Amino acid sequence: MLNNIKDFELIAQGAEARIYKGTYLGKLTLIKERFEKKYRHPDLDIRLTKDRIKAECRAILRAKTAGIATPAIYLINLERRCIYMEYIQDAIILKDFLDKNVLKEANIDHLLNFIAQGLGVLIAKLHLKNIIHGDLTTSNILLKNIDNYIEKYDVANNFVIIDFGLAHIESNIEDKAVDLYVLERSLLSAHSEIPSLFSKIFDIYQIHYANKNQCKEIVSKYKEVQLRGRKRLMIG
Repeated sequence: MLNNIKDFELIAQGAEARIYKGTYLGKLTLIKERFEKKYRHPDLDIRLTKDRIKAECRAILRAKTAGIATPAIYLINLERRCIYMEYIQDAIILKDFLDKNVLKEANIDHLLNFIAQGLGVLIAKLHLKNIIHGDLTTSNILLKNIDNYIEKYDVANNFVIIDFGLAHIESNIEDKAVDLYVLERSLLSAHSEIPSLFSKIFDIYQIHYANKNQCKEIVSKYKEVQLRGRKRLMIG
């Protein structure tokens, strides 16, 4: 029997969904509920919501096959517009980790190299499987088991990617370049005190992107996307 969503605690709400925390089948669980959009025709809203839920779950499962840590999916209920998924314990949002540690961390280079190594490998794995995340920000990455990050890092053990709500499967080179550009803009906005972080991530990404010919195309297209973005910023 499904838990009543009223038994779960609302812990976050965005433009597309509400996130609840509670217990399902004895496990700590998050419920992601895509709420109704009143400005849409009801039939269109139902169809689009179901399509987005299916796309999100496909992307999560595909990421897992690529060796990327993501929350486990426990249940998909299309009629209730919900995904029941694993609550990751003993983890911190990467944005919060950086905000707390960048200014006080003595070994800042080691910290940035740790983050860059993790994210560079993570995004390369996503893109090699043609997974476009759509919202690559430090708010959508969790760090876990980080007590000993000074000694070593382990992508599978330390980094968890979340919120595939805008994800899709696409081999298009430009989509991968845009994914990277979204990350760059989010880092410059949220972490302007560490402007070198994206370049470090991008370097690791290129090292670990196994298809070198395609990687060159992505880098070239990224530069085009970046130039278009700068022009838009200048024009306003």
